[in-house]
Amino acid sequence: MSDELKKALEGCGAILYGDFTLASGKRSKYYIDIKRATTDPRVLGLIADKMAERIKGDEFQRIAGVVLGSVPLAVALSLRTGIPFVMVRREKKDHGTGRLIEGQLNPGEKVLVVEDVITSAGSAVYAVETLRQAGASVSTVLSVVDREEGGREAMGKLDVEMRSLITASKILGK
Repeated sequence: MSDELKKALEGCGAILYGDFTLASGKRSKYYIDIKRATTDPRVLGLIADKMAERIKGDEFQRIAGVVLGSVPLAVALSLRTGIPFVMVRREKKDHGTGRLIEGQLNPGEKVLVVEDVITSAGSAVYAVETLRQAGASVSTVLSVVDREEGGREAMGKLDVEMRSLITASKILGK
């Protein structure tokens, strides 16, 4: 599974080498520009297929993606599975509805959070906490890439299972 995804990520130019500052504030010699993958319909379709395989047999009632990076993943997976999705905003807008969660979410629904790249899991933690405050049941986060830098442990503290399609060590050949 991961060899095909690794080739697709490399092929669309999503694996970059250099000196980067990550969202977590950490410095890195490589960067996974997942936006290059999620804006390429072929690669996004592959990711959606792989995600659908990873949740086969689970009974999620909603898929959630954090605005902006994870929304294409949530949409693509929703289209593949027929499971409706919601979008989690990082902050309330001061116009319109002012909601943190866009889309229909009913209390008690089992929600899968999808993420693009997880490093320290700050964004995933935020999504889980926001969805739980809204009454959702969240026990699983599925990311495209796990950078293996503490995200799994952060999810464990929330009693959330973290799954990923590929790890950074697999991408880097370690």
